[in-house]
Amino acid sequence: MMNSLVTDQKPHAVCVPFPAQGHVNPMLKLAKLLHHKGFHITFVNTEYNHNRLLRSQGPDSFKGTPSFCFETIPDGLPPSDADTTQDVPSLFDSTKKTCLAPFRELLSRLSNTCLSNVPPVTCIVSDCIMSFTLKASQELNIPNVLFWTASACGFMGYSQYRSLIEKGLIPLKDMSYLTNGYMNTVIDWIPGMEGIRLKDLPTFIRTTDADDIKLNFAIGEVENARNASALLFNTIDDLENEVLEALSPTNPPIFAIGPLQLLLDQIPHEDALSPIKSNLWKEQGGCLEWLDSKEPKSVVYVNFGSVTVMTDEQLVEFAWGLANSKMTFLWVIRPDLIIGESAILPPEFVFETEKRGLVSSWCPQEQVLSHPAIGGFLTHSGWNSTMESLCGGVPMLCWPFFAEQQTNCWFCQNKWGVGMEIESEAKRDEIERLVRELMQGEKGKEMKKKAMEWKLLAEKATTGTNGSSYLNLETMIKQMLLTSTTEHIID
Repeated sequence: MMNSLVTDQKPHAVCVPFPAQGHVNPMLKLAKLLHHKGFHITFVNTEYNHNRLLRSQGPDSFKGTPSFCFETIPDGLPPSDADTTQDVPSLFDSTKKTCLAPFRELLSRLSNTCLSNVPPVTCIVSDCIMSFTLKASQELNIPNVLFWTASACGFMGYSQYRSLIEKGLIPLKDMSYLTNGYMNTVIDWIPGMEGIRLKDLPTFIRTTDADDIKLNFAIGEVENARNASALLFNTIDDLENEVLEALSPTNPPIFAIGPLQLLLDQIPHEDALSPIKSNLWKEQGGCLEWLDSKEPKSVVYVNFGSVTVMTDEQLVEFAWGLANSKMTFLWVIRPDLIIGESAILPPEFVFETEKRGLVSSWCPQEQVLSHPAIGGFLTHSGWNSTMESLCGGVPMLCWPFFAEQQTNCWFCQNKWGVGMEIESEAKRDEIERLVRELMQGEKGKEMKKKAMEWKLLAEKATTGTNGSSYLNLETMIKQMLLTSTTEHIID
């Protein structure tokens, strides 16, 4: 069992995720790990996401425990009862401009221990792109560890934005540069990314506007990270070692502490926090039972994550690519997957695949990817999905949508040997070919073998007291989060 703190008064960590599914999930895992180590936790959602979580998980799901509490702050956007992912550029802008004041008020209330009945706040663990929290921690003179929930290679990609501007490579001269071959320009100076092209770097460079919100937000947040007490990555040293080493000289101490789920799996299941989940969509039952009836490694799992959207035409091409491959599949289709309308599959597709396909609105992805029936994953290459696939030893077909997903895809294909890219405008014949190759071809077999190797390395990093991620988490807690009054540890 992991170590626990023994103190008269618990250290108190305030955890602040960016308000999107792919950020809330890993932050909740980290918060649970810290709680298990003896920390009092205050987990801060936005009001919009808190309401979504109450709808998806039930009204009693976020009462928490006396030592694991939930609070909310406004996100600065107009109120809404919609059950969709909010506009990302708007979130970037509003959280940066409006969240500091309500966050300060929350910290002030928590610090008034007579009213709050909780220990004084001793540290902040914030999403790296919620770096407004740095100002608040500086005012309180407490540590603030920033958690980058995406890949280290993605962080490295964003870190190059200023250099790309200085070299005149971005912003684009005009939008024709997206299609005239310019994006195939090889960038040869980034450590650990030899041979990477402009098109493989995080997508916020795809603009002609030097004042673009996403471009400038990314530049500001990775540069703000230099002011943190430490930087945490949900990765393993073996997977991204070259990039992590290259980032170290210009950043605070860096700790690779992933995969967080595998660390969490070391905690006994009767833990009081296990009922607390963070899915913003209500899970549809039956997926795991359906998989139980399938042969080992026979099912293609398809899920494009919580933010990706596509056109109706793209949905139809994916549908017929899957149908024509003749493979068994589990396909998660969010209600808001299609731009501006509901996702409706062609009736002919439903008839053709009813005996070998299951379509779900949302599912417990980590359990799905660790199920023995899954043989391949058609993914948007979000970092949580990528790590969960590696933890399951599952190779990937990558259809990256935005942000650093393109960079993750490039690494899966060119560095880690576990992925093949699907071009953004791929038609059904190409999708069919790649699905067959993933599940039955020689390339697919090689990728499966490599994915199993990474699975074993991930388990080694998180199991026992000598695993690199286990040790990194221990060291980070002792060196970065514990003050002199809360540093007694029992082994």
